[in-house]
This record gives sequence, structure tokens and C-alpha cells, in this order.
Amino acid sequence: MIMEGRVWKLGDNIDTDQIIPARYLVTSDRKKLAEHILEYTVPEMRGAVRPGDIIVAGRNFGSGSSREHAVLAIQGAGISCVVAKSFARIFYRNSINLGLPVIEADVDVEQGDTIRVDTDQGTIDTPRGRYTFSPYPEFIAGIIRAGGLINYVKGGGLRSR
Repeated sequence: MIMEGRVWKLGDNIDTDQIIPARYLVTSDRKKLAEHILEYTVPEMRGAVRPGDIIVAGRNFGSGSSREHAVLAIQGAGISCVVAKSFARIFYRNSINLGLPVIEADVDVEQGDTIRVDTDQGTIDTPRGRYTFSPYPEFIAGIIRAGGLINYVKGGGLRSR
């Protein structure tokens, strides 16, 4: 899968309450959640994020609660993937389960750069060079391509196991 988009650069320890504040967890509607994505951390993101944009963050992205709402808000905003130095494990798993590509990589980018992520080849092309990461195992790639675990299972993705 290839994604190309504009970078929203974030720092370390962006937790799920920053991604979507708890007071908005009364819905699981992606579009409604997206209206409040990172509203206190990156207020300029609201109304400026475009479909295909990519979040690039530091360490421990998605720490905090185990709620799936943070992933839903990111998807609702049109973010195509998240690249971070490291992820909280439950956020990483929720992302895979919901079909959001998450890539562990340390890349040199600036806010607004356009980058290209190829999950099959394990490459990220930036204005400052190419970075590599380990591509997903085939079954995880299948979950992402299907748009999440439920769609993967409905499509017979587990029959061959």
C-alpha cells in the first residue's frame, strides 16, 4: 500500500486524550470525532487537515486509554497513516484492528513536508532522504488492506489459517 501526503509533525507522548479529548467519547462516529482531533494540542489542525495527510510523531504515540476512539478520530480526519518512533502497544493493535496503517520509524521531516510511505516495500521517502522499516507480515497487511479485522474476517481472511 502506498500513501503520499502532507506531514503533521508531533512530539513525544501524544496520548489518546490529546488525540480525542474524553468529553467527546459519547459517539463512535468517525466524522464527529474528527471535528475535535488534537484540538488542544494542535488547534490549527482542525479544518486544515486534508485527506491523505500523514501524522509523524515521536516516541510513545497513543499512550493512555485503550479506547478505539483515538484511531477512529484519526481515520475520520482523513489521515492515511501514522509514522512514529514508537507506539503504545494497545494503540498500535487498535490501529491494525481498525485498518489504520501505523509505522514504527524514526524519520527526519518538517511540518508540511510531503512524504511517501510504501508499506509493502518498507520505505518512507522524504525531502531529506529514504528511510526503511520492516514491512508488515502478510496477515497484518491483509487486515490493513481489508480496512480492519472485521472486514478481513468477513472476507474469509482467516480461512487459510
